[in-house]
Amino acid sequence: MTEAAAGRVVLDARGVAKRFGAVAALKDASLTVKAGEIVALMGANGAGKSTFVKILTGALRPDSGHIHIDGQESRFTSPAQARRAGIMPVYQEPSLIPDLDVGDNLRLVDAPIEPFRHWVDALGITNLRLDDTISQLPLATLRILDLALTLAKEPKVLMLDEMTAALPTDLVERVLTVIRGQADAGRTVIYISHRFAEIARVCDRASVLRDGVTVGDFVIEPGIEEKIVELMLGGVPTRAEVTGAHIRAVSSAETPRLRVSQLAAGSRLADVSFELRKGEVLGVVALEGQGQDELFDVLAGFRRAQGGTIEVDGKAASFGHPADAIAKGLTLVPGDRKDALLMLRSVRENIALPLLARPSKWGAIPMREEAARVTGAVERLQIDMRAQAEVRRLSGGNQQKVTIGRWVAAGVETLLLFDPTRGIDVRTKHQIYPLLRELAAQGASILFYTSELGEIPLACDRAIVIFGGRIVDVIDAEAATEQNLMRAAYGLTEKERAASSSAEARP
Repeated sequence: MTEAAAGRVVLDARGVAKRFGAVAALKDASLTVKAGEIVALMGANGAGKSTFVKILTGALRPDSGHIHIDGQESRFTSPAQARRAGIMPVYQEPSLIPDLDVGDNLRLVDAPIEPFRHWVDALGITNLRLDDTISQLPLATLRILDLALTLAKEPKVLMLDEMTAALPTDLVERVLTVIRGQADAGRTVIYISHRFAEIARVCDRASVLRDGVTVGDFVIEPGIEEKIVELMLGGVPTRAEVTGAHIRAVSSAETPRLRVSQLAAGSRLADVSFELRKGEVLGVVALEGQGQDELFDVLAGFRRAQGGTIEVDGKAASFGHPADAIAKGLTLVPGDRKDALLMLRSVRENIALPLLARPSKWGAIPMREEAARVTGAVERLQIDMRAQAEVRRLSGGNQQKVTIGRWVAAGVETLLLFDPTRGIDVRTKHQIYPLLRELAAQGASILFYTSELGEIPLACDRAIVIFGGRIVDVIDAEAATEQNLMRAAYGLTEKERAASSSAEARP
């Protein structure tokens, strides 16, 4: 790419605004990107990032403002029109149709198969078949397929909304390499992420939104993170106020709230055993496809175990349905909040749902108690209620708060959290960590899978690491550095390294 081509402005958006009823999602958003440039679009959840991207890609129409593509003013009336102009997004949630197979999805959008296969391989997904049904594939694979499908169409501007949020570290590395390659080839990338380490590695600039307004544009350089955070959050601290004093000493003499022995399910969960005690937050660390999905599905009643036993409060338990797990006090907050929420219903209705399943013996719903519990959960999680009539109008972070708030209101016993902070902003994350510690201090037990290794020492007492469907390490929070956790997640425990060294030393 020539120097002149590298300086060419590809997309220039100025003064973009959008309202949804009384809620101003965007007030004055602007963004300029050049050929061969990767620009991070940053801001707390609810700042307007996703709305801005949807306007730029034709999924929404702005109320005001101007958008120029290659110097020509553009008013896209549909995503198809934006795609024809080379503006292509990969949204935070998978866009593939779950009941169809991979090949049918490709044909539906007229995607070229050979380029798609090339990008699937380059992004690290092996053994994919075109007749694989989308609903049977894990979320991380769906994100990669979405990206590969988009890359196969050779976008002029590639827009990635939290692309790596659901991905394990090995796939993240692949994605970042491909993104950088796109920029080197002269294409433009707009990158939305809450992960500063990734932004520092691949982005050239960062544009910051706060409350629907563009408040800064910076060249990425060492030490810029603090300035960006200050603009994004208005001075909200970036580290959770979680210290050793909050962590309850858990007695090994107590009967565990949950005991899992030699649990096996599907082709990935082979032999997992652990204990979760009252008042404990137990982290789960694993790369993609190591059995963590199956573990949570079994414990939440969505899948039957094929081997092993489960005990709840010292008594054997088996779950044939999610209602069986809930009856035993095991409640799931899934990684995909759409699976948990009634998107067209209000915040109150969503939070009160478990309460409605437990009416009094006379059949009446205790409305006063319900209102008090819902209000308490809203205040405790600081849920933004400006768009409370429909949960779908809330930001992703506030939607996730609602899924957690439902069980806070109901009275949580054992909370199964599957990547609950995926794709949410720094401020919301640092509201959730202390809440988990508070719930644990009140006697709740929490099993917490996260794809962000840095969260383990902030919220957990200890962590189990799963590799190949088995627990390969148990690490206390004090020793849970990202390096230690990643080494174990790749199966490189001290025991295995010692065995490898011993084998190499043999004649």
